[in-house]
Parts: sequence; C-alpha cells; structure tokens
Amino acid sequence: MRTIEIRSGEDTIRLGQLLKLADAVPTGAQVKDLLLAGDVTVNGEPEERRGRQLHRGDVVAVAGQDDVRVG
Repeated sequence: MRTIEIRSGEDTIRLGQLLKLADAVPTGAQVKDLLLAGDVTVNGEPEERRGRQLHRGDVVAVAGQDDVRVG
C-alpha cells in the first residue's frame, strides 16, 4: 500500500484528483469510466462519485493496482 499526501493546509481531496495523482488513470476524463465500471472502492465500499471527499486515513482500491491511503 502506498500513501498519497494531501497538500499541507488541506483537509480533504476529491476521489478524481486522488486517482490522477495515484496514476490510476492517465487523464481526468477517464476517471468517470473507471468509476462506472465498478473498479474503485473507498474503505471497502464501491464508489462511483468522482467528487467524493476523501480524508486522511481513507483507503482507495482500484482493481489490478496497489491500494492507496490518503495521508
């Protein structure tokens, strides 16, 4: 599992932003397709909203990739 740090002074990050930072998708336009395919979970629950706010400690899993923890 790897950790993606939120910028200092920020409390949250959107799921779509995290997926781009984690290199789960090459472009933001592809985030929606990944979510609709059902390949993403947040804290073990399926998630389809790219605007979902993630907090430190949340774990995002993408099928076929290493899990990512929000730090």
